[in-house]
Amino acid sequence: MTKLARSIRSFTEIADLIIAETAAPSDGFATAFTETIDGFRIDAGTDVTDAGMPDAREVELATEMLVRTLFDVLRDSRLESLADRFAWGIVHSFHRVSGQLDGEADKAATRIKALIRDADGSEVMMAELEEAQLHCQSLDEARDAAACMRDHAAATYHAETGRPWSSPRGSLVSSKRTASVVAAADFLAARRQRKNEAHAPQGPVVIFSGGQAWEDCGQLIDALDQVRARIPSMVLATTAQDKGCDAIAAAWAARTGTPLIAFTLNRKLGQRAGFARNEQLLALKPVEALVCEGSGLQSHLARLVRAAGVPARFFRLAGQRRHAG
Repeated sequence: MTKLARSIRSFTEIADLIIAETAAPSDGFATAFTETIDGFRIDAGTDVTDAGMPDAREVELATEMLVRTLFDVLRDSRLESLADRFAWGIVHSFHRVSGQLDGEADKAATRIKALIRDADGSEVMMAELEEAQLHCQSLDEARDAAACMRDHAAATYHAETGRPWSSPRGSLVSSKRTASVVAAADFLAARRQRKNEAHAPQGPVVIFSGGQAWEDCGQLIDALDQVRARIPSMVLATTAQDKGCDAIAAAWAARTGTPLIAFTLNRKLGQRAGFARNEQLLALKPVEALVCEGSGLQSHLARLVRAAGVPARFFRLAGQRRHAG
């Protein structure tokens, strides 16, 4: 008999477990795991299936258990410190599959456009068009399900580690929810092409940047809370570092549901990459800025902010309050 990852110590816990397993699926899963077409085929050359979607609640529980169980079985062991790495990889696998399906759906949509352009009204052409449409719609349905699982796995990772999961590149979005992290390249392209809201969140932009050596979470969280109280529809744009100030801001954005645009460095620009990123941030015409002391790049951003007359708050390392934990 396999060892349970979670031990039940009381009748109350048994009752809670029963409630969790019999509860209705969340709105996101209920929507993403609803059949949108009669037939289904995502692999060319395979038969069309009329099988239904898996049970939404069971998938939701299984996705959460997949991530959470790792933390449970490794806790208090010498491998405990690796749990977040393993869990990160699990979320990333969902992200990869979602991205692959998204790319395949885009190609299928392009093929449909070509078939419509060349349609001659023949039965053969019409049958080919119907098959292409079924393929594209099937891929869309599968992508939405995979993205929903990715989002829930990421939320579980955040609950366990206190840090938001982030992709090494690209955006973390799905059509079933508001974007939580949007890559700068996707955001700028969406603005130019007026694409969907997921990649181009609307709202006043607040820019944020700071060094990696920062311990006072409370000071920055208080400041961000104050800005959001004044600007509830704000979109936060950061310099996307994975520790220090930017990591604190990313965790805050995930907790508050604030859309986040991650401006990573364009390494092709060499030594100018950081300064070019600062200029991109100013080009967003921010309504406010929060800049924490760090490197020369933060000093450069502070000068740009002042010169542009953007309302700003500046934080110095020497002014940090020390917080335990």
